[in-house]
Amino acid sequence: MATPITARFGKFRVLLGSGSGPIVYAAPCGFTSKSLSLTKSLSEVSLPDCDDPDLPIVLGRDVESISASVSGEGVLAAAAVTTWLDAYESTESVPVKIEIEFSTGTVTWTGSMHVESLELGAEQGGRVTLNVSMQSDGALVRTDTL
Repeated sequence: MATPITARFGKFRVLLGSGSGPIVYAAPCGFTSKSLSLTKSLSEVSLPDCDDPDLPIVLGRDVESISASVSGEGVLAAAAVTTWLDAYESTESVPVKIEIEFSTGTVTWTGSMHVESLELGAEQGGRVTLNVSMQSDGALVRTDTL
């Protein structure tokens, strides 16, 4: 059995872009978990069998919309505070790049996202934590170099 080629945690990057001039992307420090969700909204239509109307109807599905979201959590790093707060406070979406780097190449999604929620918290004896949720604003464009 051949082992699969996988990517380590640090090779899954969520990068935010600067808003002025040429976009410069950087990954805010602090995430201890992160995820990218790609979703479709589907409509359903009933498709009867024209040759035998007594057969069960099957469902056809069509794509109505696509969306992407990013969530992450971890510690609130001082170097990332203004980056996250500025992105949240912006009424405009921010440039985002998500990368997963394998030894064979990289899968990259670029586009714009809104910081939907930003939750800061702490427990006695612990550190200040951060939970982030971002939603796509338009399409994320995928490029592969695998």
